[in-house]
Amino acid sequence: MSDSYNPDVLSCLANLSNDEVFTPPEVVNQMLDLLPQELFKDPNTKFLDPFTKSGVFLREIAKRLIGGLEKVYPNLNERLDHIFKTQLYGIAITELTSLLSRRSVYCSKYPNSKYSVTRFDTVEGNIRFKRIKHTWKDGKCIFCSASAKEYKRDLNFETYAYEFIHTNEPERIFNMKFDVIIGNPPYQLTDGSGASSDSAIPMYNKFIEQAIKLNPRYLSMIVPSKWMVGGRGLNAFREKMYKDHHISKIFDFENASDCFPGVHIDGGVNYFLWDKDYNGPVEYTYISSDGQVNTSSHYLKNKFSQFVIRDNRIMSIVEKVSNGKRFNTIVSNTRPYGIRKFLFNQPERYPESGLQETPFDGSLKIYGVKGIKGGARRTIGYIKPKTATLNIDTIPKYKIFFTTSYSTNAIIPPEPIMGMPNEICTETFLLIGPFANENEQKNCESYIKTDFFRFLLFFGKGTMQVNKDVFSLIPLVDFNRRWTDVDLFKEFNLSNSEILFINRIINSNKQQAREQLEDE
Repeated sequence: MSDSYNPDVLSCLANLSNDEVFTPPEVVNQMLDLLPQELFKDPNTKFLDPFTKSGVFLREIAKRLIGGLEKVYPNLNERLDHIFKTQLYGIAITELTSLLSRRSVYCSKYPNSKYSVTRFDTVEGNIRFKRIKHTWKDGKCIFCSASAKEYKRDLNFETYAYEFIHTNEPERIFNMKFDVIIGNPPYQLTDGSGASSDSAIPMYNKFIEQAIKLNPRYLSMIVPSKWMVGGRGLNAFREKMYKDHHISKIFDFENASDCFPGVHIDGGVNYFLWDKDYNGPVEYTYISSDGQVNTSSHYLKNKFSQFVIRDNRIMSIVEKVSNGKRFNTIVSNTRPYGIRKFLFNQPERYPESGLQETPFDGSLKIYGVKGIKGGARRTIGYIKPKTATLNIDTIPKYKIFFTTSYSTNAIIPPEPIMGMPNEICTETFLLIGPFANENEQKNCESYIKTDFFRFLLFFGKGTMQVNKDVFSLIPLVDFNRRWTDVDLFKEFNLSNSEILFINRIINSNKQQAREQLEDE
C-alpha cells in the first residue's frame, strides 16, 4: 500500500500570497454549506465569482450541481453542458488567474479545446478577464483610490485594476441577474509608501459594496476582520455594515491561519452570508486562537464601542464596567504634538526643529523612533519648542506616551514612557493625560499595567494599530489612588468566572509569547 501524500493542488496554492490569498477547498465548502442546499438542485440558479483566482469556488459549486441536478439531467454530458454554460460565471483578477481558473473548472485553460469538459465557442468560456485601466483624477483612481504614481504602468505590468469594481454598472459585465455571488476578493493595494500593511489601501470593502449593488439573493465572501476594529478608511464601510441587517451569519476567526494555513493576516478573517430576504440580528460565531468556539445572536453595532465586539464572552464584563467616563477621553488623537514620525529618520524635513542629540537652551526633549520596520528603535532628541503645534498646554505637565503600534496578538503592550514636564513625542506615540502631578501619573501607569486594563485593551484593539478609540472599553478611574487587579475586580463587582476568564486569557497570551521567544 502506498503511503504517498496526494494533496489537492488548490490547497497548496492557498499559501502563495497575503494580499490575494488563495482559498483552500475545505474553506470554500464551509462557505457553500451556509447557502440553502436547494440552490444546487435548481437548474436556474446562477453563480458568480467576481474575483476568481484559482477557480476553486466555481469548481466546488460545479461538484454540488453535478450531484444535485442528476435527476433533472440524467445524461452526464448534458448536465455538464448546462452547468458550465448557463450556471457558473467568473471574473478573473489577472490574466494568469484566468488561465488557472479555466484549467481548474473546465480542465483546460482553453475551454474551446478538445480537452475541456464542455466545449465553448470562445477561449474564455464563462470565466472572463479584461485588462482594465484605472481612471485617474488628482493622482488617484476614482474607483479604487490606487495611486497613479504607483500603478500608472507600462502595458507589460499588471495594473491591478479589477474589472468588477472599476465600473458604475457591474450588472452589464454579464448582462444577467445572479442568485449567488461568492468568493475571496483581493484584500489591499500598496499605496507606494513602503509602510506596513495597515497603511495599504483596503480593497475588499469595495467588492462587498459592489456585489450588494447587484442585489443577489445571497452573497458570501471571506475577508479580513480588520474592518470590524479599525482599518484605514473603513469607518464609513463599518457603519454601512452595521445598518445592513441582511447579514444573517458570520464566522469570525481570530487566527487567519485557521482558514489559510501558513498565512498571517493581521486581525484575523471572517466569512459571512448576506441574505436578501433576511432582516434581523447576526448569528455570530467567533473562533478564538485557542480553538474556543462561541456563538451568539446580536446586531453588529453595540452601545459600548464604535467597533464590533467580536468575542461575546467578554460582554458581561464590558457591561459591568460601562458606566461612567471612558479611558479614551484622556487619550489624544494621533500626532499629539503635530510632529510626524519621520523626524528622526529624515530630520531635513523639519529644518526649523534644530534637532540635536543633546539638550540646548530652551529645548524640549522628544521621544520617537529611528530606523525602519524590524530595525526601528526608540530614541530621544532635543528640538525647538516652536516645532510642536498641537496640545501646547500639556507640554509643562506630566503625561504618559503610549505606542501607536504593536503585535495584534500581544496582550502586554510595550512599556509606556513617563512623559515629564517639557517632554513631548512624535506621532509614534499617543499622549495620555495630562495629569495634575507626578503621583497621578504614576497611579495611571500602575493602572495601565494591570491585567484588567490589558484585557480590555486587547479586546478593544484587534489590529496592530492603536488609536484613542481602542481604549473605549476601559473605564476611567480615580488616579488619586493606586489600583491593583484585586481592587479593580472588587470595584466593578466581577464574578469568579469572569476573573478566571481574564486570568486565562492573560496567562494564555503570556505563554504564547514565551513560546514565540523560545522559537526565535
